[in-house]
Amino acid sequence: MNTIIRKSMLSVAGLAFAGGVFAGPIAAHDTTPTMDAKPVAVAVQADKPDMGKLIPHGTQGAQSHIDLNDEQTANVKAIIAATKKAGLPERAAVISIATSLQESKLENLGHLGDMNDHDSLGLFQQRPSSGWGTPEQITDPEYSTTAFLKGLKQVDGWQDMALTDAAQTVQVSAYPDAYAQWEQQAADLVAQHWNS
Repeated sequence: MNTIIRKSMLSVAGLAFAGGVFAGPIAAHDTTPTMDAKPVAVAVQADKPDMGKLIPHGTQGAQSHIDLNDEQTANVKAIIAATKKAGLPERAAVISIATSLQESKLENLGHLGDMNDHDSLGLFQQRPSSGWGTPEQITDPEYSTTAFLKGLKQVDGWQDMALTDAAQTVQVSAYPDAYAQWEQQAADLVAQHWNS
């Protein structure tokens, strides 16, 4: 039965039906107590970013995946927040998260002693000696993400590059192709948390 017919039938029966919510009797002479129509809260989930924008060129090579703990998830959210604050699109967050997955597994690493790669620190393994900032700055997720994004913005055409090429141009890693393996997980994380 269509909505118009149902509403008409309810009105004929002396009942109010407003916006899909039963509002009680409507007859002026009816002394029956009425139910107050109350607004119904409806949770509306924001649309997730389009995968075509997150992974415009498709993934390259075999993809890796790790399970994230609460700290790593918080770092994902910090990277996304810094990307939004910088006014950059979702694709920049995908590149940033994939880079951090490769560099630190999304862990905000301090100095690791003998295991440290020179003086690399933080989510992106940035080096104070290379001008990325002080150790305190580099181990701040917002600062380190903003520093990475500043470098990314200086790469001509980064929006149209394969993820691993864009990341490598900023990071200058000894393993330039390693970033590609994290593209799908990074895109999934951005899709999950961009509007959360």
